[in-house]
Amino acid sequence: MSDPTRTLPPGPKGPVEETHWGKSAKGSEEITFLEGPHRRGFELLRAFRIFLEVMHGLRSLHFLGPCVTVFGSARFPPENAHYELAREMGRRIARAGFTVMTGGGPGIMEAANRGAKEVGGRSVGVNIELPHEQAPNAYLDRWVTFRYFFVRKMMLVKYSYAFVVMPGGFGTMDEVFETATLIQTGKIKNFPLVLMGVDYWSNLRELCERMVDEGTIDRTDLDRIVFTDSPDEAMEVIDRQARIQFGLRASPRKRSRLLGERA
Repeated sequence: MSDPTRTLPPGPKGPVEETHWGKSAKGSEEITFLEGPHRRGFELLRAFRIFLEVMHGLRSLHFLGPCVTVFGSARFPPENAHYELAREMGRRIARAGFTVMTGGGPGIMEAANRGAKEVGGRSVGVNIELPHEQAPNAYLDRWVTFRYFFVRKMMLVKYSYAFVVMPGGFGTMDEVFETATLIQTGKIKNFPLVLMGVDYWSNLRELCERMVDEGTIDRTDLDRIVFTDSPDEAMEVIDRQARIQFGLRASPRKRSRLLGERA
């Protein structure tokens, strides 16, 4: 799959690599694909395109090292308290030796990437094509853009050993429950899922308590989610579960000359 890149104007830590960022998705192909059954040839071509997109993601993100993904709204400005908390978490995560992974856009994503770069950490964005274009934030070492939401979400989960969720909207809620479901059903290990902003998430916590009372989830399912406003508590959970419980350590992966992989 082709991977054209160009260099954005230098950010605080140098040039940012671009890969199809902000390419507006007109929606016609995705809408048609999701309408229902189509001709076999059409379905085969879409399946092949999905395969190429998955391979593009796997190759682009293979050498990231252990990541912590930060979810949250793109709509918070720098003067917002949630932005500053995400920025501090970006610093803490990077100091702990993890790559900070976000959606690569503004708001909470920018804050976490910014915090990582401020302490010399590694910062990556995983974007999604949308009808309304958004510019990449200036704090990324690398980013990759996907057409399909489910491929993007798979990449955000695949390379991460912990998940920090800041206040956000529908997209953030989708990411919270996607991750929680994967943990609940054993599809991924019991990696830390930390929701920051106790007051913001209070109604969600009450809803989860109601689920426990009604028997739709177990108490252990809720206990896996950590609600906190404290970066110290969040990092203690991440360090204990991601690093100690799972024996996490960074190990270099060999480059393949055949595939054109460079150090």
